[in-house]
Amino acid sequence: MGFIDEVLITVRSGDGGKGCVSFRREKFIPRGGPDGGDGGKGGSVSFRATERLATLLDFKYRRLFKARNGEAGRGRSQTGKNGKDIVIEVPPGTLLYDEETGEEIADLVYDGQEILVMEGGRGGKGNQHFATSTNRAPRMAQPGIPGEERRLRLSLKSLADIGLIGLPNVGKSTLLSRLTTAKPKVADYPFTTLIPNLGVMTLAENKKLTVADIPGLIEGASEGKGLGHRFLKHIERTRLLLHVMDMTYSPVRSLLEDFFVVRKELEDYHVNVAAKDQMVVLNKIDLYSSQHRDVTKVRKALQDLGLEAYPVSAVTGEGLEELKIALSREFFNGQPRKR
Repeated sequence: MGFIDEVLITVRSGDGGKGCVSFRREKFIPRGGPDGGDGGKGGSVSFRATERLATLLDFKYRRLFKARNGEAGRGRSQTGKNGKDIVIEVPPGTLLYDEETGEEIADLVYDGQEILVMEGGRGGKGNQHFATSTNRAPRMAQPGIPGEERRLRLSLKSLADIGLIGLPNVGKSTLLSRLTTAKPKVADYPFTTLIPNLGVMTLAENKKLTVADIPGLIEGASEGKGLGHRFLKHIERTRLLLHVMDMTYSPVRSLLEDFFVVRKELEDYHVNVAAKDQMVVLNKIDLYSSQHRDVTKVRKALQDLGLEAYPVSAVTGEGLEELKIALSREFFNGQPRKR
């Protein structure tokens, strides 16, 4: 699989180098004093967000990251070389957790955002530091301080302005491909999309919005069914939810049965997710016929809930310009609506 959004890794900072026991040995100075240098500091471990990465795939093949140890001190009061620090790059939207305690260490949201996770061990002092009036030739030095080791869980939550949500096979991937530059795999069977896809939508005046196609939700998704939790977490950071409904769907219960299934899963997952601004897309109107739900009635029922609905065909492109204009208005004519 090309998309990975959760991994466990082990990171270790470098050990400090040991201090040196050494004495000056120069011509005409037979009893030179101690000149053992200090050990170098161990390398530290940092994490940095970079837009060059979109998934945690690289961590599938490498699970151990270790900074270099500091070098031992040397004679003539020479301090050992510090161990090289390491900076582990992750995609924006990555959360770092301590796997043992569950503590959230960092939330790396912005490109270039960096956090120091573990300092390297301090280098030991050389014997030059231990000379006293009663012990002018100390034969002792400090060992370096060991580095730390931690087991970390990396969890990626997609960053997007708009999240496409809906039941499986409602046409979200096709809609994403028509609205943006993304080229997701599209096929005509449920659960085609098993990973979130991201695309960039360009609007008038070269304004841009990022759009995430969240894999199809099912009843029980908030309880983990159908990888529900892994799908739902990608909705948390979106500013607006674009709920895609299939107008060829035949409800058994209420007129908005499919809409309420998804809304309930959002509510059960987290009240903040369900409270996000939403718009509705009534997709597949190119296949619409008299045997299907009446578009006017569906739009009226959604308007009664305070939601605007836009009939479109992701396949033919019908209605997409109107949808783009509405999205532009939502994001660039002030903030998205608050309900």
